[in-house]
Amino acid sequence: MRGIKILERVLGTIPIMFGVAIIVFFFIRLTPGDPVDIMMGQGGSISAGELENLREEFHLNEPLHIQLWYFLRDAAQGDLGYSYVLKQPVTALIGERLPATIELALGALIFSLLVAFPIGVISAVRQNSWLDRLSMSTAFLGISMPGFWLGIILILLFSVQLHWLPVQGRIKLGTGLEQHTGYFVLDSILTGNMEALKSSLLHLVLPSVTLGAPVAAVIARVLRSSMLETLRSDYVTLARSKGVAEWWVVIKHALRNAMIPTVTVVGLQVGILLGGNMVIETVFGWPGLGRMVVKAIFDRDFPLIQGAVMIYAFTFVMANLIVDVMYTYLNPRIRLG
Repeated sequence: MRGIKILERVLGTIPIMFGVAIIVFFFIRLTPGDPVDIMMGQGGSISAGELENLREEFHLNEPLHIQLWYFLRDAAQGDLGYSYVLKQPVTALIGERLPATIELALGALIFSLLVAFPIGVISAVRQNSWLDRLSMSTAFLGISMPGFWLGIILILLFSVQLHWLPVQGRIKLGTGLEQHTGYFVLDSILTGNMEALKSSLLHLVLPSVTLGAPVAAVIARVLRSSMLETLRSDYVTLARSKGVAEWWVVIKHALRNAMIPTVTVVGLQVGILLGGNMVIETVFGWPGLGRMVVKAIFDRDFPLIQGAVMIYAFTFVMANLIVDVMYTYLNPRIRLG
């Protein structure tokens, strides 16, 4: 029964993606600038006939509803079109850059969870202590700091001054890494290349911390609030009255029930980590999807922008679906709608 409900939810993503495709198509065409003029340097020595031929090649001379039909027809077949500037299939470009973005997002997520969970739990258990006040003040600071500013500060401190970590890129040249999956950390482990593993992990530290710091702050604050509520619950009081060890009460009874709202926030943050890393990738020269999309926006590369946004939207939808499924395991009384 649960499998059928999950299948229904997956099928329910189809109209959502269809709506996203239409909205993205029209909104990017409302932005000022002609892709052909930008690509050709605002005309220059290019004749009007050549410009018109390019517009015809890209179907830009067609009415919007005809362009939309071409886009939806090809997208339904898994074809997101060709990049105006890079002259390659959008699916191939996204597939080439997506592993770097996913690797960075996973690094940021792991960092945020490792930081947020101990802080959130300890702050709730020791409410109003100096540790609680310090943790929540730090979390508030983490939410407030812009990612590009934090990234530059970390670069100046750990790369320029201390020379501990590299400034940009994914791996040092000359490590001889054999790529199989596109995920450098995983490929290093699979091939047993310890030098490449060390280099890829060092390159991953600063962007992961920069991207994960605001996420850790949000998760820690939500987890603390949920823990405070559950620690005052009757079942926690009953467990304590039975003489159950305090650490077991916190982990078994309080934390598990506090996980439900926390999982919701984590699920939303996963989508943000994948879709909101454009600035971080640009600051650290990380060759991921976000950095490529930033350039595509300036170039008005409509197919590439549309394809990337579709991937981001699909990530948010699937993250919400996974969160809903996890609800049913954390609390069996919750059922998938």
